[in-house]
Amino acid sequence: MKENYKTQEKIYETEVLESSTLDENIIIKILIKAGRTIAKPALEVLEMALDPYTPAQVRVSLMAALAYLIMPFDLFPDFMPLVGFSDDFVALTAVLSIWSKYMTPSIRARAENKLNKLFPFY
Repeated sequence: MKENYKTQEKIYETEVLESSTLDENIIIKILIKAGRTIAKPALEVLEMALDPYTPAQVRVSLMAALAYLIMPFDLFPDFMPLVGFSDDFVALTAVLSIWSKYMTPSIRARAENKLNKLFPFY
């Protein structure tokens, strides 16, 4: 019985992760507003979350960090000058630090390519 429960749990996690879609357009709009400093870790988190080799439990926490970025009202609301995105930056860099062993050169390269497309003049 317990073994069956574990199997169902894994299926459930996979279904949730595959059926949840990350709307990159919303994230991109926020990143343009936030600037390159916030965009770099956010894109690395996004690419790691989308990478098929990232474990399911890691993806869940990465998506939570991205959800925190999207929320307009958090510890410091995003519309506040200077500090609005500071808490988002801390959340993104913290989750990257925790799961750094899953960061690959290809994930970093994909994030850098997207970053350069968003901010071509930097």
